[in-house]
Amino acid sequence: MSEIGVLSRRAFLVGAAATLAGCATTEGGVKNVPVPQKVSYPIVPATDEELAARYAAVEDGGHLIPAIPYKEIDPKYYRQRVKDPTGEAPGTVVVDTPGRFLYLVEPGGTAMRYGVGIGRDGFAWEGEGIIHWRQPWPRWKVPADMIARTPSLAKYSVENGGMEPGIKNPLGARALYIFQNGKDTLYRLHGSPEWKSIGKATSSGCVRLINQDVIDLYKRVPYHARIVVHQGPLGSV
Repeated sequence: MSEIGVLSRRAFLVGAAATLAGCATTEGGVKNVPVPQKVSYPIVPATDEELAARYAAVEDGGHLIPAIPYKEIDPKYYRQRVKDPTGEAPGTVVVDTPGRFLYLVEPGGTAMRYGVGIGRDGFAWEGEGIIHWRQPWPRWKVPADMIARTPSLAKYSVENGGMEPGIKNPLGARALYIFQNGKDTLYRLHGSPEWKSIGKATSSGCVRLINQDVIDLYKRVPYHARIVVHQGPLGSV
């Protein structure tokens, strides 16, 4: 069974605390990403076999991502197809900050839902934007204000080229950069090695997903997708 984009026998798509402040980078993107295809009901819970495959160890870009002990995570934060609660057009990404969910709206009245952790920077912005840049295995480039607070991070400064991509990198396996009116909002969607932070508010960072989930999102989301970020209940923007 394919990790991404293959309908299971039950019409269910089977896919697969670090400091995260300063998650701004300026990397480039990838354009040729398929728009999500129409899906069918019923929506049913994944089996243990499906979840084990979804969160299994995976090699990606020369990096081995460890398996996630998914049974230690609240099941509502598993990647899963749900009835769309957003009312947005297909292809739109919606961040429900208080609910700790990210939705990718699909045709046919459904959405793929991901559990997320929200850091300090993730509470700092709301509204509508565009996913303008996309980067697999990004570098973590620590901004000057963070270095001023933690001088030991100077080796990961913009001038020094940032932290090398890898399993220990706080930005994880993928990063998606949000722009509004042609300007960088500094709001990011990114992977994280800290699976225990999913569903929680964290001391720093933006919007983090399990690495297996951010890889899945990256492959599904359309290029230049619209994103809507809610700091209050859905429908508040």
